[in-house]
Amino acid sequence: MSDQLDDPYDDHIMDHYESPYHKGHLECPTCSHSDRNPICGDQVTIELLVDDQDQVKEAYFDGKGCAISQAAASILCESIEGKSLEELRDFQAQDMLDLLKVRLTASRQKCGLLSFKVLKTMLYSLDQQREPASSG
Repeated sequence: MSDQLDDPYDDHIMDHYESPYHKGHLECPTCSHSDRNPICGDQVTIELLVDDQDQVKEAYFDGKGCAISQAAASILCESIEGKSLEELRDFQAQDMLDLLKVRLTASRQKCGLLSFKVLKTMLYSLDQQREPASSG
C-alpha cells in the first residue's frame, strides 16, 4: 500500500488546467454564480445556459487560482453539459471528487470542491427564484 496520496497534479488535472474546457463567458447565461476560497484566494464563476426543458445546453467557467481549482471547474463544466437541473441537484461532493480521478488531502479538497459549491449555490438560488412568492 502506498504511504502517500496520489499526485494531485496528474495528467488529467494538468490537461484541464492547461487546456480548459469552456473557460470564458456565455453571452447570455441563464444563471451564474461566483465564489472564492478566502484561505487560498481561488476564485470560480460558473455560467449556465439552460433550455426550457431544464437541460444544461452550455456550461462555462472563469476564475483564477491553483491548478486543482481551475481544472476542477473545467472538468465540472464538461461533465454537466447535457444534464438536467434535476440530475445536478442529485450530484454530490463525492461525485465531484470522483471526477477529478485523484485523491486529495483535506485542504486540497476545498480547491477541488470550489466549483461544486458554486454550482450547488447557483441551483439553490435558481430554485428560490422560481418559487412562487407566498402571499402573506
